[in-house]
Amino acid sequence: MFPPYFAATRRPGAPRAIAICALLALGGCAQPLSDVTGSIGATRRVEMPTDDAQLRRFAEEWGHRYDADPKNKSVALTYARALHALDRNAQAVAVLQGQAIRYPEDLAILGAYGKSLADAGRLREAADVLSRAHTPERPDWSVLSAQGSIADQLGNHEEARDYYQTALKIKPNDPKVLSNLGLSYALSKQLPQAESTLLTAASQPAADMRVRQNLALVLALQGKFEEAENWSRHDLSPIDAAANVATIRQMIAQSNSWREIQSYSARDKQKNAATPPRAKLGALTSSAPSPE
Repeated sequence: MFPPYFAATRRPGAPRAIAICALLALGGCAQPLSDVTGSIGATRRVEMPTDDAQLRRFAEEWGHRYDADPKNKSVALTYARALHALDRNAQAVAVLQGQAIRYPEDLAILGAYGKSLADAGRLREAADVLSRAHTPERPDWSVLSAQGSIADQLGNHEEARDYYQTALKIKPNDPKVLSNLGLSYALSKQLPQAESTLLTAASQPAADMRVRQNLALVLALQGKFEEAENWSRHDLSPIDAAANVATIRQMIAQSNSWREIQSYSARDKQKNAATPPRAKLGALTSSAPSPE
């Protein structure tokens, strides 16, 4: 789907990674659902650490809790969130699949399971599960946003925007849904509309780094490099912001067509499918399937 999220801490090489993931976003790169379209496991939500070492210890602790009580939905959801944060998406799917079998009517479980399937790249399975994760009488804006992100990844951009607009009726001006909508316009090469939507998203009080960097991406794709760098400086040092925009600029120059970007994304997906999960280094996401 869209690019992975920014880690809060500065890591070597982060700006270049951000730029690469940003461009892959516009080619259909997969993104972490539960980070952007609602939290997987909103019940008794537990805040997770951002430091990698602490996060691994957190996951190990909740893994022990899950082993001791695998039928506990809150424990399973928290453990799955931790696995997702460590890029152990296949394991998160397995945990949530077990919960979905135990609790087939639990909408929160189905929502989390569907998002985890999308995180793992199993998009059509995710779409099927998420279609059962809410009802017309009880629509869930975060599930709608996740469904929109999946539709975007499958190339159904108009359908995706219908999902986002419906989500915004439930949660008006949510910056992450607006960010998804903006990137959906970008995927359709409607860059001025994407910029306008992302400006609205970035102006919301709850907007975070991901939203602002997605705006910077769309500005850079239109050649508005100075504006892009200014937005990047909201969250990055001046040196990193400049390096990030410069890398995007270089990649645009080297990859003159959207087809090339999409081909790169397809190769990246194949590589990821053949590579064991690894700890996330921190990158940039849109906001949803995450997904909020």
